[in-house]
Amino acid sequence: MSKLKISGAVAEDGRQGEVRFLGEIDNTPEAVRRLVHKLASRHSELLFCYEAGPTGYGLQRQISAFGYDCAVIAPSLIPKRPGERVKTNRRDALTLARLHRAGELTAIWVPDPGHEAVRAREAAMADLREKRQYLQSFLLRHGRIFSGRKPWTRAHARWLAELVFEHPAQYLVLGEYRQAIADAEARLERLTQQVAEIVATWSMAPVVEAYQALRGVALLTAVTFVAEIGDVRRFESPRQLMAFLGLVPCESSTGERVRRGGITKAGNTRVRRVLIEGAWTYRFPARMSRFLQERQEGLPAIVRAIAWKAQVRLCARYRRLMAAGKRQTVVVTAIAREMAAFLWAIGREIQPRLAA
Repeated sequence: MSKLKISGAVAEDGRQGEVRFLGEIDNTPEAVRRLVHKLASRHSELLFCYEAGPTGYGLQRQISAFGYDCAVIAPSLIPKRPGERVKTNRRDALTLARLHRAGELTAIWVPDPGHEAVRAREAAMADLREKRQYLQSFLLRHGRIFSGRKPWTRAHARWLAELVFEHPAQYLVLGEYRQAIADAEARLERLTQQVAEIVATWSMAPVVEAYQALRGVALLTAVTFVAEIGDVRRFESPRQLMAFLGLVPCESSTGERVRRGGITKAGNTRVRRVLIEGAWTYRFPARMSRFLQERQEGLPAIVRAIAWKAQVRLCARYRRLMAAGKRQTVVVTAIAREMAAFLWAIGREIQPRLAA
């Protein structure tokens, strides 16, 4: 699927059902409507799917409005044959049809427009990181290295203002980079405030509040988790959620030999990043801070109990793994993996209440 064309294939029902390529149609609502009605006239039951990409969820929403199930598939979790190096639209369409019939594909959460708007902040954050990297690279090329403890602080800003260069053009470049960073920071701050305002009107607002009972999960982390994962009940177990987030170890085993490596990093990168950031808070002893108490006010007792159980377990696990000589990054990743399990447990408690 591209912005101009959609390649389609159909897999007939049954293990030996025919899988055939339908050709390409224009990526327009009218062309999609004609194709859906044509297929509906020939088949009693239809299930649709397509690979997630930059074209978004408009196709899924249109097909769902016709009354048919349409799954959006996570590209990183599509099974691929070893050694397969040829990729075309025709092959991709046939592969998706065959795998969808076999139930081998992993669908992603399709956000409603309100959920989707939250992702603008993620884009603004990535833009800010990129602009900061441009400035860092410029300074490094000219041998200007900040000796302070942390960049992007007031001390760092004073240091930037006092830099001396040999050529006027270098001052011009520095000024342009600093202005670009200031604009990106203002945009990020503006979007952050808007996200906080939007959350109050969300259908998933109670879930966002409940997730914040967990240590290391403040507002923006909870919002990101909800916007990307949605209803956790679509995962039958915590391990399924961990695998979807790419937080489980990869494995290459043959016979009696078992080899496990780093995490797979498959699935959703945004959620994985915010969980790993939140996992660093568990390096401190378990305690109920004032901010955590405020976030837990009014929440169900079962949610508070899960959050405290998580804190006691994960703080102890952090100390135990560090004492065993594990690298800190490995320990933090392990904590993030278990944080996902506790978020799954909280979501399973809250989301049925919303449905009721």
